[in-house]
Amino acid sequence: MRRLLTSESVTEGHPDKLCDQISDAVLDAVLERDPFGRVAVEALTSRGFVMVAGEITTEAYIEIPKVVRKVVKDVGYTDARYGFDYHTCAVLTMIQEQSPDIALGVNTGGAGDQGMMFGYATDETEELMPMPIVLAHKLARRLAGVRKYEAIRFLRPDGKSQVTIEYEDNKPVRVDTILISAQHEPDVKMSEVKEAIIEQVIKKVVPENMMDTDTKILVNPTGRFVIGGPQADTGLTGRKIMVDTYGGLGRHGGGCFSGKDPTKVDRSAAYMSRYVAKNIVAAGLAKRVEIQLAYAIGVDEPVSIYLDTFGTGTIEDERILKAVKKVFNFTPRGIIDHLKLQRPIYRNTAVYGHFGRTEEGFTWELTDMVDRLKSEV
Repeated sequence: MRRLLTSESVTEGHPDKLCDQISDAVLDAVLERDPFGRVAVEALTSRGFVMVAGEITTEAYIEIPKVVRKVVKDVGYTDARYGFDYHTCAVLTMIQEQSPDIALGVNTGGAGDQGMMFGYATDETEELMPMPIVLAHKLARRLAGVRKYEAIRFLRPDGKSQVTIEYEDNKPVRVDTILISAQHEPDVKMSEVKEAIIEQVIKKVVPENMMDTDTKILVNPTGRFVIGGPQADTGLTGRKIMVDTYGGLGRHGGGCFSGKDPTKVDRSAAYMSRYVAKNIVAAGLAKRVEIQLAYAIGVDEPVSIYLDTFGTGTIEDERILKAVKKVFNFTPRGIIDHLKLQRPIYRNTAVYGHFGRTEEGFTWELTDMVDRLKSEV
């Protein structure tokens, strides 16, 4: 059976991703000074301003406007011609302490909220991630890179990528469509934009053997992308949850990650479920697996753990789940301690996906539990 599956990614200059980075930069600033600080912050941006709102409980002092302007500068909004820049944008803050009712449950080691979180892994790429989202992230990262290092001088910070992969019998066999939308200077010709993107971005990322004469390449299909970023589109923390996870090819519990400290199981349990799923596939127990964890606020143990190998398991799903329950600690405190989550590691996660990464700090991407899983089964 043949089918087409698509995933997208966005650059760090995209308004929603700008907000994710701001939220996680504020979180990092707190954790750097207070590893036990409680943070749940959202950011909103539009033409000329950034608003940061939410709850922070800490003894540390954080100069939030300074944190915000540094992120905006690092992303590349350094020129007033872009309609938004770190010098002149207004920064508004509306911060209060965490609700004492929530703190009652969290202080005793319970989950910071109810909800369900999913983890997914597949052996179709070396990252053990779905191929569409892997290529989409690599294209978006490359697009930002050629802008920052001036390989393509006419690019501006905003941009998107999208990749459609053709699968045959659940295996990726070719790239069907590649879409790149790249913000650019107003005086550049579209033919120049397209040629540069194809040569410097697409051909540098997409394996040649995955493309053929029928592969469709679309660059700025509207014909022009000058006005972008917060000048063109309102940004909000948590609006790119499929970009952050599995590109729509795995289920999602609905909660975003950015701006939340690890007592929030929306984040920490999603990391843990990915960690478990990746170790299962790396151990050769399944070619593809999905894990669901569910929690009640104030309760430490999950109310349910679900596992599905989609018929790819080398042994019964029930036996894998039994081993998983023996090997892994799913309490919020157990997750935080095992994955070392009370550290300022989060801004790096806010762009190009939280999963499938090899940089330092992405402890949930380690496959260090493979031997223990094998011994249990």
